[in-house]
Amino acid sequence: MSDHVYKVTELTGSSKKGIEDAVHNAINRASRTLRNLRWFEVTETRGHIEDGKIAHWQVTIKIGFTLDE
Repeated sequence: MSDHVYKVTELTGSSKKGIEDAVHNAINRASRTLRNLRWFEVTETRGHIEDGKIAHWQVTIKIGFTLDE
């Protein structure tokens, strides 16, 4: 394994479907403008309630990517 330097940024994804979909939404959006995505860490999970039911999920992640050489 070679030595890497990572940049870390924090994102919040949301979804009406669930937690995993909220993570996918955040990563999919990040992949449009960031290169070399390598890992993510879920740091916070929360939801919004309407009429006694879950309306949507919000998941905050830290996402790491390697810097270009």
